[in-house]
Amino acid sequence: MSGGDEDRSASEHRGGRLGEGTPYPEAAAGFPGEPDGFQRLWTPHRMVYIDGQDKPKDDGAGECPFCTAPGKSDVEGLIVARGETVYAVLNLYPYNPGHLLICPYRHVADYTDLTADETVELAEFTQQAMRVIRAVSGPHGFNLGMNQGPVAGAGIAAHLHQHVVPRWGGDANFLPVIAQTKALPQVHGDVQARLSKEWNR
Repeated sequence: MSGGDEDRSASEHRGGRLGEGTPYPEAAAGFPGEPDGFQRLWTPHRMVYIDGQDKPKDDGAGECPFCTAPGKSDVEGLIVARGETVYAVLNLYPYNPGHLLICPYRHVADYTDLTADETVELAEFTQQAMRVIRAVSGPHGFNLGMNQGPVAGAGIAAHLHQHVVPRWGGDANFLPVIAQTKALPQVHGDVQARLSKEWNR
């Protein structure tokens, strides 16, 4: 394509079909089908999670992120609150802003492996997490749960963790359902600061 053709094509995209000032994310030339006019949300950072980088292996090789997080500062480790036997930490790959994990300090895999004290504090932290998230961002509901074992969907099966996921009406729109993409309006540092402040208020 000549320089003139490129300039004309870019001009058409800026002021024509896609709307004034709308950036055209990619040329459709060479791809099957017609341009659909949608912007693409690229999330290459998710590949770290998908590829399993830094996840502990089933054979015990590699560091467990839930064991190393408490040794970091709250900001660096994304820790919202610390208890005697458990702590609350932001999910590094959240479904929604404020998605917390309640983890025992001990490296145990199964819910039945928790001591009585750990079980009680995990439940209390889950309740407090719900109160804090409600105060900070007013969700309409929550998903609470544990995935026990890889076959049940546990990303890090070797270290038990309870999910506390805030939910809003309409948050499961076409992006996660069709495109397997989630748009998140807050960065981790902001969420960690807001939740920590409310937790300790």
